[in-house]
Amino acid sequence: MLLGLDVGATRATAVAIDGTGAVHASASAEYPVNGRRSGEREQDPGSWWRASQRALAEVASAAGREVAGIGLTGHAGSVFMDARGIVVRPAILGGDRRALRQSVEMAERIGRDRLLAITGNAVATDCLASTALWLRDVEPVQFRHTRRVLAPKDYVRLMLTGEAVTDVTDASTTGLLDLQRRTWSGEILDALGIPPGWLPDIQESPAISGGLRPSVASELGLPARLPIAAGACDEAAAAVGCGIVELGLVSSSIRRDAVLFAPTDSAIIDATGRLGAGCHALPQRYRLRARTAAAGAALHWWGGVLRGHVSHNDLYQLAASAPLGSDGLFFLPHFESAPTTPGDAGGRGAFAGLRAHHTRADLTRAVMEGVIFSLRDGLDRLRELGIEVRQVRATSRGAGTRLWRELQAEIFGVPVASMAVTARPAVGAALLAGVACGWYASVADAARDTVHTGELIEPDPGRSAQYERLYRTYRTLAPAITGNVESSTRGVAQPG
Repeated sequence: MLLGLDVGATRATAVAIDGTGAVHASASAEYPVNGRRSGEREQDPGSWWRASQRALAEVASAAGREVAGIGLTGHAGSVFMDARGIVVRPAILGGDRRALRQSVEMAERIGRDRLLAITGNAVATDCLASTALWLRDVEPVQFRHTRRVLAPKDYVRLMLTGEAVTDVTDASTTGLLDLQRRTWSGEILDALGIPPGWLPDIQESPAISGGLRPSVASELGLPARLPIAAGACDEAAAAVGCGIVELGLVSSSIRRDAVLFAPTDSAIIDATGRLGAGCHALPQRYRLRARTAAAGAALHWWGGVLRGHVSHNDLYQLAASAPLGSDGLFFLPHFESAPTTPGDAGGRGAFAGLRAHHTRADLTRAVMEGVIFSLRDGLDRLRELGIEVRQVRATSRGAGTRLWRELQAEIFGVPVASMAVTARPAVGAALLAGVACGWYASVADAARDTVHTGELIEPDPGRSAQYERLYRTYRTLAPAITGNVESSTRGVAQPG
């Protein structure tokens, strides 16, 4: 068996899979997210470790002692630790917005274009670089005591193995990685005054990062020195679980936000900043990423506006009953994008074309169409950069996933496949462990041997043509609401 552990935003999830990718056991344990003020997201790293212990012990018991290795994945965040390995403050999570001023300072000090050239990304307010500067300015005592900074999954790895290691995909999100060299950028670290010794060693995702400590192994019911793979961030691990390991395949994830993830053979940097670049979980391979901040969150918001007992299934049924194009109504889902300057209030959303005859069904469908129109902008940018898109593999959850897939197929104009359980980040992490242990010759082989797509929805040519005309109208509306998207994202990116 292979184990995969996902240190997620609200729970730790562990799975045990066999060589075919079939899940034989799974377990999860939850923990809270603390938001003391608007825009702040924190967690106690100790809660990750306790939940991870429970989840791993449960799947280990179900899998027996014939476990070959463990792979790790997890959500974004920064854990600041002192020289004794003690956490100096709660972890600052992805999506936290408190470091806006520091992200602007970073962009001005190093230069927006230079940062984009080195890291492949606009500066994010929630990246490690920005949050470290925030700690320096706001909590100087904690900053002085800091000697190590780790991502959530890497904190759990430290507890499992005693090794301070990260992988290239998580390093890509810090604002400190030299993307071309796949190493920490001395130029950025020097400019910001961040000590290189704070940062863990970087490994490729399927490398063995260490062995399970004997004392921990006995508590979990696992073999001592069990190999633990470097792993990947949650998006990259999910991409492995979707089989997004070759050009032409793109993954689409619609949860709170919406993300398109496309593999590339080389580091392609989008000069407009609309797409983020990073390392893929395949050694020496890269990815491009498009994101819409409010996707499932927009639909959840709309359900709250309607009030009453409106479930997501009710919303999907309403949307399905409305005509294509929502009877001339458009929705701009930009209200959760982050501010880009200290005086900026941030993104704004809107309904456009609203008239008295529009119904709840029209407005609900407009919300869903607006999310996919927003993603289409990212898909178009992929194509402009020479990325082939022959199939999208969708991993959204819930009763309305087929409607989400139908909208993507018709608005994107490409086939959209549903994904089975292998799309879960924990399964992708387990597959990376399989490569580390020699079960598979490569990450690509692991995906080809285990990943199977579900229903494939082909775009209807007539409906796609109608959506193409509507999308052109949408493109004229978006800048009027959100401002110049290209210029506003070149310097400071939205969290996530």
